[in-house]
Amino acid sequence: MTAAFLLNLLLQVWLPIAALVIAGGLWVRFRPDFPAATLRVQLNRLVVDVFAPPLLFALSAQASITPQLLTVPLITAGGIAVSGCLIYLALFRSPLGHGLSRETRAAILLSGTWSNVLFMGYPTLTFLYGDKGGTYAAFADVLASTPILWTLGVWIATRLGHEGGHGHSLFRTVLKLPPVWAFLLGFAVNFAGIDVAPLIKAAKFMGQATIPIMLFALGLSIPWGNLRPSRPVLFAVVTKLALAPLVMWLVVRQGFAANGEPQTAAILEVAMPTMLMASSFADRFELDARAAALTAGWSSLGFLVTLPIWIALLR
Repeated sequence: MTAAFLLNLLLQVWLPIAALVIAGGLWVRFRPDFPAATLRVQLNRLVVDVFAPPLLFALSAQASITPQLLTVPLITAGGIAVSGCLIYLALFRSPLGHGLSRETRAAILLSGTWSNVLFMGYPTLTFLYGDKGGTYAAFADVLASTPILWTLGVWIATRLGHEGGHGHSLFRTVLKLPPVWAFLLGFAVNFAGIDVAPLIKAAKFMGQATIPIMLFALGLSIPWGNLRPSRPVLFAVVTKLALAPLVMWLVVRQGFAANGEPQTAAILEVAMPTMLMASSFADRFELDARAAALTAGWSSLGFLVTLPIWIALLR
């Protein structure tokens, strides 16, 4: 891994991400007349209800499924399971979670379980593998991360995050989420063989706003005046960036006959930092948005160190 490679990675992947997050932090500092908390909630709702659905529709409507590509969502789902189990046991079944509210524990669990497979995975894998990298990121998101998030993730938010559950039934809550319907509609169009190329192009155009808005909202969410992480947050970050991808790397080495580019890309997806939707979930389901943002912020910062290590190890 050369210095030129790391410089290009910095300029093409990390720099635009950091710029948007910092822009959110500067808004908090210099625009107090527009409260960041209110703006964050509205932006997150805008993403979930308006911009994310067309993006997910476009990805699921044009996905081309092959056996090798199916290993990508399979490994990604395994990483979600490993992260979720480790953090759940630590926060809900050990002294590490004592003294924390259910809302805080659920927010950290959500943050540490799901990777940022699309918003950071897409530019990272595209940088490493070209157009095929974007396909790997799309499969990891559409066939693993997104469906598990909008089912198991909603269950964590509504059941673990609140004493005795919160609001309507899980089934009714899921049915009211626009990304779920967009995801299902895209696959229905795909499997039916309907040519909707102009619609997919329009949906992609609409969905382009998702990534910058979510990164800006993350900057609004981070408690810049108090960035010291708690032990539970640090445990979630270490699990997300190191423990879960390490477990999946060992599983892939032992369980797959061929460890090629798709499998390597999938492990990198498992090693991505916390999903940006964590703060959106925290807002939508009345969890601890500060804990979610702190976990996302520290995992994104740690990712600057761990990504080159994982690239060197996997190559």
